[in-house]
Amino acid sequence: MSAAGQSAQFFIGWDVGGWNCDKNRESRDALVILDAERHLVGTPWRGNLRKSINEATTARAWLRRLFDYCRADFPENNLQAILAIDTPLGFSEAFSRLITRRECAESVEKSNTNAYLFRATERFLFDYGLTPLSPAKDMIGSQATKGMHVLAKFAPKATQCGVWSDGACLTAIEAYPSACKTSAFIQNLLLQYAVGECVDPPGRLWIEAIDHLDKRDALICALIAHAFTYCSAALAAPLASIPPAEGWIWVPKDALQKTEPLQLNE
Repeated sequence: MSAAGQSAQFFIGWDVGGWNCDKNRESRDALVILDAERHLVGTPWRGNLRKSINEATTARAWLRRLFDYCRADFPENNLQAILAIDTPLGFSEAFSRLITRRECAESVEKSNTNAYLFRATERFLFDYGLTPLSPAKDMIGSQATKGMHVLAKFAPKATQCGVWSDGACLTAIEAYPSACKTSAFIQNLLLQYAVGECVDPPGRLWIEAIDHLDKRDALICALIAHAFTYCSAALAAPLASIPPAEGWIWVPKDALQKTEPLQLNE
């Protein structure tokens, strides 16, 4: 329990599975909770959050369920949770206009410049050598709608581009663990959770609690949430040209490698 007037800050990483991922051996929801010192809180968890999302009526009630899943004591006072979510949390404005108003884009060329398939934040990442997935084109529509549903239900207020809140205890952002493979900033933080010798690429023998790649991605998300709060200068901030309704993917600056724009031929 926190002292009076002080916030109990926690950083939650959520690697998102599909709505009905209960029996999916490859991909399910995974949660990792860290405290302000980046220590694991409780035990990383993997399963399906659908039931908790349906049953909770407030952000605080849903967060209590997340802590329960991770077998962690829930802070009763002054809770502040920063949740980093590994799934697209929006569709592009061009896609939204197409399906709601039947308004078409001026031109459609290469895949990575297609404004229907990719948001401005994803097209930005393409220019820096990364290859984010599309909620419209790739097989992540279930995960994307699940993440967006959680925002609409528990954190509906956009406080700035790429940041959502319930106005009380929950702040949510979008993370992208795959982009962190080349980030020395994140890889150095991950050493805190490794023991023994390097055994193979991704690299290390992880503590027993991180026993699945979904949990590892959730851990990276939690580290992004922590960096967003304590080391925001390490993350690439939204450009002024980014439409706020589309959101923003928060990635470490050192994961960005300036290249010639990719030309995907799909």
